[in-house]
Amino acid sequence: MKNRSQLRDIIIKVLYQVYILEKTKVKYDVETLIHEQLEIENAFVKDTVMGIIKKQEEISELANKYLTNWTIDRLSKVDKAILSLGIYELMYTNTPSIVCINETIELSKTYSDTNVTKMINACLDKIYHNEDLNGKE
Repeated sequence: MKNRSQLRDIIIKVLYQVYILEKTKVKYDVETLIHEQLEIENAFVKDTVMGIIKKQEEISELANKYLTNWTIDRLSKVDKAILSLGIYELMYTNTPSIVCINETIELSKTYSDTNVTKMINACLDKIYHNEDLNGKE
């Protein structure tokens, strides 16, 4: 059984694949992509990936609002996946805000360089302080 941190790692890998396949206009099935990364059905992974895909436009608008001199589409596909996951969890789940931000930063430290990690942290911090997080602390 994988812990939530490991599952988030799988989520960004699936999102990375989705972003590449969308860019190249190759047909894909999200559930197949998830199954390739995770043999056992997992509601957290499936619900999160599907939620991010469904809300990607809103997530991108929010990211662009708080990224300084940058847009989410200029980020690498991996960085876009990491930031999208962080924003999705912060805005649309009951996961505590501090956990959302910390988990996102840890993923960024693994897959991104220091400057991108700082940019993602700043963006999430601004969202945390300026947006209605649906009653979260």
